[in-house]
Amino acid sequence: MNNDKLVIAGIEFQSRLWVGTGKYKDFDETRRAIEASGTDVVTVAVRRVNIIDKGKENLLDYIDPKKYKILPNTAGCFSAKDAIRYAMLAAEAGITKLVKLEVIGDEKTLFPDNEATLEAAKVLLKEGLIVLPYMSDDPIMAKKLVDIGCPAVMPLAAPIGSGLGIRNPYNIRIIMESVKVPVIVDAGVGTASDVAIAMELGCDAVLLNTAISAAKDPIAMAAAMKHGVIAGRLAYKAGRMPKKLYATASSPVEGMITS
Repeated sequence: MNNDKLVIAGIEFQSRLWVGTGKYKDFDETRRAIEASGTDVVTVAVRRVNIIDKGKENLLDYIDPKKYKILPNTAGCFSAKDAIRYAMLAAEAGITKLVKLEVIGDEKTLFPDNEATLEAAKVLLKEGLIVLPYMSDDPIMAKKLVDIGCPAVMPLAAPIGSGLGIRNPYNIRIIMESVKVPVIVDAGVGTASDVAIAMELGCDAVLLNTAISAAKDPIAMAAAMKHGVIAGRLAYKAGRMPKKLYATASSPVEGMITS
């Protein structure tokens, strides 16, 4: 697995588990969960968590940017205009050129607005940002985002924070067949088995937050997620046995001693 690196836009990532920073009780718990997860990618909502103003309590005081790749995201934005603004604020702070682009289309379901996401992505790509768009599990939109220059796509598994796991594995598989860039499942996973399933499907990485922060023991769940990613990726690379309707003996019958 040491040679099984994830590369996006020429950037090498050590972990295929990416984690968020919302809903923890404090920054110290956030730090401990991130460490337990084994990730090297931490995503931060620019509208909700301070990573820009050095004069106030700053998440980056607890998370070393030299150790982790900070991925600003535009969570909480309901228009392309707002998403562009917050993405550019993060970029101008000099933290990274990476941005997870998120434009929400509905307050109740928090489903993404795919059209607004495409609109914002075009602008941010022209500004030189590396745009990783959060989107619904729509293969057509995935192709459109890749065609304009997005180096990866991030389809949801289920609604944000729902913990329902992958609701439509078939669309995820179609997306992976339709685009030649990394596919990162984002939102909706609830436990380590959901992560393993995503990786067994062949997804390149999983991004999650609430599944860890809302667990009874976030630190233990972060460690479980780490192992779920490793197990799922190894299973995908190994190639599972074919499914059969009837039993097949584990030991060959030829040569068995009969009375």
